Amino acid sequence: MTRVVVSGLGIVSPVGCDVDSFWRSLLAGSSAFAEASALPGRGLQVAEVRDADFMTGLAVSASMCDRNALFAVAAARQALVAAGLGEGFPRPERVGVILGNAAGGQCTVDEQYSRLHVLKKRPPPMTVPKVMVSSSASWVSMTTGAAGPSFVTSSACASANHAIGIAIQLLRAGAADIIIAGGTEAPLSAGTLMAWDSMKIMSRTACRPFAAGRNGLMLSEGAGVMVLETQEHAQKRGVRASIEAAGFGFSADAGDMVSPDAGGMERAMALCLADAGMEPSDLAYINAHGTGTRANDRTEVLALTHLFARKPLPPLSSIKAVTGHSLGAAGALEAVATILAMQRSMAPPTAQFDAVDPDCNIDCIPNVGRSMAIPAAMSNSFAFGGLNAALVFKSI
Repeated sequence: MTRVVVSGLGIVSPVGCDVDSFWRSLLAGSSAFAEASALPGRGLQVAEVRDADFMTGLAVSASMCDRNALFAVAAARQALVAAGLGEGFPRPERVGVILGNAAGGQCTVDEQYSRLHVLKKRPPPMTVPKVMVSSSASWVSMTTGAAGPSFVTSSACASANHAIGIAIQLLRAGAADIIIAGGTEAPLSAGTLMAWDSMKIMSRTACRPFAAGRNGLMLSEGAGVMVLETQEHAQKRGVRASIEAAGFGFSADAGDMVSPDAGGMERAMALCLADAGMEPSDLAYINAHGTGTRANDRTEVLALTHLFARKPLPPLSSIKAVTGHSLGAAGALEAVATILAMQRSMAPPTAQFDAVDPDCNIDCIPNVGRSMAIPAAMSNSFAFGGLNAALVFKSI
């Protein structure tokens, strides 16, 4: 089978707009939650990208595209530079772009409905291109020159894992040599936040994955991007990649729109391991979906317990206590964190862990990062609608 390797990483997040600052924040447990600027006075805390420097030098602007596309273009540029591809591609038609995006241009939607209903003005001509869910992939393609298979996957919180997984499959199939893959999201508009808050699953205090005191998730925004390519192509470029994108598994619960199902989660993880030719015991670390809601965390632990046939689970953690839940981008930020953990032999902690929940009797690396060798790791995303996707990475 054609091996697929990771040759570059890029990040735009509330806790760092480059890989190193993002990593330092994860290890320190330093979050950036503050009152949502779109809903002042409501007491609703979110994690926003407040450092505008990520836009420096971009070939696009906020007048041309939605915030989610700006994030994607910036993160893609970082990843391409890290991969030694910052000056372009010898064969652009063999380079694709596959990004996860759950909701599209939500900030643009809010802006234009306000313009229409409050100011009684028509939306400007670029509204439709800015709102389109696929626009982030289009902008990355246009700004980088990637002319191969390019599109967006939209499967709620599993969008980015689906995008990365499909990229792996297309590379294995020979449809491209390089694919810029990941996820992006900018959902922190007033309307979107009010809709999420109406579900009564958003915390007003802190995101505490797997902890006894957890009381909900906190939304965020950002983008994570990786450059994936066939190992043969990387070697021809003189790149010695250290991480293989080794497995992808996905499933549907076929059950409930909002209630998670352990069976569906377990099936996606088992398929992922089978795709990688690995057993559960081969995993040294798991980057969990870990949203901080009572039902999701408990169900993920149950699925893992079944997967490991009640044998001890490897250490796991959720970075959402620091990054927040960026919906369609979440899997990409977490995949990047997983790869960094492997490269730097350090597992990031589950921050804000205040007390053990008997229903989540696991080693969740509480509060302090752990120095450890990580030759193989899994990163999970489990979405509303019962859409599950897992990725496995291993050292080469």
